[in-house]
Amino acid sequence: QVQLVESGGGLVQPGGSLRLSCAASGFIFSNYGMSWYRQAPGKERELVARITNTGDDTDYADSMKGRFTISRDNAKNTVYLQMNSLKLEDTAVYYCNVKWRGLQRWGQGTQVTVSS
Repeated sequence: QVQLVESGGGLVQPGGSLRLSCAASGFIFSNYGMSWYRQAPGKERELVARITNTGDDTDYADSMKGRFTISRDNAKNTVYLQMNSLKLEDTAVYYCNVKWRGLQRWGQGTQVTVSS
């Protein structure tokens, strides 16, 4: 079955960086676009970034443009999210996502906390 496993979250100071990883299995990874979402306490889940199946095209939420970079390695079935210049408001649980056979599939999430 489809499995998405995120890693790389943690505690970081404002202005710091983190790289999240999402290891995918159970489907032909190179056939699917992938996305990162996040959900802060008391807020709805929101799109962070997405990438096409080949990695040729990416898209970002406005507040992440210029700070976050999504990438993928189809040989490793892994999608990444490089996060730089982190802000307090980036604190959230970050989720990997794929729309597989019309259904949204999610990982368990990884906590990112930005705090001084």
